[in-house]
Amino acid sequence: MNTYDYIIAGAGTAGCTLAARLSEDPAVRVLLLEAGGADDRHPLVRIPLGVGKLYEHEMFDWGLSSEPEPNLHGRTLEAMRGKLLGGSSSINMMTHTRGARGDYDRWARNGATGWSYEEVLPYFRRLEDWEGGDSQYRAAGGPVQVRRGRFRDPLNEAWKAAGKLHGFETNTDYNGETNEGFGLGQYFIHEGQRVSASRAYLRPAMQRPNLTVATHAHALRVLFEGTRATGIEYVRDGATLQARADAEVILSSGSFNTPQVLMLSGIGPAAELTAHGIRTLADLPVGANLQDHLAVMIRWERNDHGPFRAQMRFDRMAVNMLRAWAFGTGPATMLPSDLFAFVRTRGGIDVPNIEFMFRCAVIDPYMWFPGIRPGYTDGYGIRPTLLHPRSRGSVRLRSADPRDRVRISFNAFDDPQDLAELYEGYECAREVGYSAPMAVFRGRQLAPDPAKDSRAAIEDWIRRTVITAHHPAGTCAMGSDARSVVDTELRVRGVERLRVVDASVIPDMPSAHINAVVFMIAEKASDLIRAREAADPHGQTRGRRLPAG
Repeated sequence: MNTYDYIIAGAGTAGCTLAARLSEDPAVRVLLLEAGGADDRHPLVRIPLGVGKLYEHEMFDWGLSSEPEPNLHGRTLEAMRGKLLGGSSSINMMTHTRGARGDYDRWARNGATGWSYEEVLPYFRRLEDWEGGDSQYRAAGGPVQVRRGRFRDPLNEAWKAAGKLHGFETNTDYNGETNEGFGLGQYFIHEGQRVSASRAYLRPAMQRPNLTVATHAHALRVLFEGTRATGIEYVRDGATLQARADAEVILSSGSFNTPQVLMLSGIGPAAELTAHGIRTLADLPVGANLQDHLAVMIRWERNDHGPFRAQMRFDRMAVNMLRAWAFGTGPATMLPSDLFAFVRTRGGIDVPNIEFMFRCAVIDPYMWFPGIRPGYTDGYGIRPTLLHPRSRGSVRLRSADPRDRVRISFNAFDDPQDLAELYEGYECAREVGYSAPMAVFRGRQLAPDPAKDSRAAIEDWIRRTVITAHHPAGTCAMGSDARSVVDTELRVRGVERLRVVDASVIPDMPSAHINAVVFMIAEKASDLIRAREAADPHGQTRGRRLPAG
């Protein structure tokens, strides 16, 4: 059995960040396990526009989906998560959003002490290298390069003008003082290529002799001596192996897989563990509190042909992909969606409750060429997204076999207020879409069917078409009471030397896409671990302290 100081299970956003930070001390031995491969340098991963093909072919994905959802006419929801170095940061839409000040103050107010906005802001600033430079809210010089979107389409200016007519101001930096309003997108893109967690943190650290990265290594369970975590059992190349951790085991496998590892290790709801023949080590609400942002899309035909459609001509796209790969330049280094909006659809709430994601292209574009394949009719859309769902889902074991996929239940619209609020978002988005600045672009409405516009019909359309925004969170929520799985230092309650650091610790959804939030959580966790390193849980001084980032 090989021995390390820290073992991290999962090389996604959090795992890559932690592995890089903890291995900064050459005296600390770190093992990072990743169930996927070292595919983060694949051309479709590195080139921003390649994300469409990643989604289309479900590449580097765990292949998860929900159980039939009772409030969605029995539909299952696809639940894509990255399975490669960098995790979902290697296959997502690269969007950088932090959320609202009130999100983090709410966390702290509800028991996550130490996680208020003023306390997490330094970590948001520490991670980023913002092209706009250093300021009170932003920072330059961090490992994660962030830039404004480069895609230009007159449709975006029309959307902003339409929003202003309805009382929504333009926000020049939604990661600054406030996130509210219509703003130009910000992306994890640098020199025309994706900035994943593996590129920003892990790859530069992999040359260190004290960091071991094992790919195709699927974590099975945490090893314990009594209630103290001592290591990890994992499968690699068909062999079952074990590794020992002298300091801590850290689970960073995400909101679906971290609960599975915990429950297979005896940490979870006692009744469920007993039903699967697993001895309970700590009876905790692991897998409860699952949340995600829910979204639908209103779509129109476009009266003109936008710039993205022109670039989808086969010969142009071939050249553009080569340019992006070789030189980091050209249209393939951009996405056809450069506008986001975070809005409040009513008074009496202190943070935005709806996000609008704008798309300047059809949802199913294809390459075309005159005389061979005709070009498609262009279109565009607006996606109202519910930011703070009240409904709570769950992640449960299917069996005690770690090869079996977990049972995911989003329990969408279990709380009827969620459907009512997303309907509000739809109504608001539709009003913006039908305002005067959009008239020059607006053709036939494609979805929902404009002939079926009663509230009952729209709510039924929402149930039949709603998807998640791929922001699962909350299944190992942090807090200070019995409803939490980890404490405010992300240590699993009831056991020692075991920590969870990933999106599963988020107590409730921020007004943001979650990748930047997970970077922040991992940066803060690295300091929490450094603070513990000065004295182990038994009070014995180790005599050294890790550098502070």
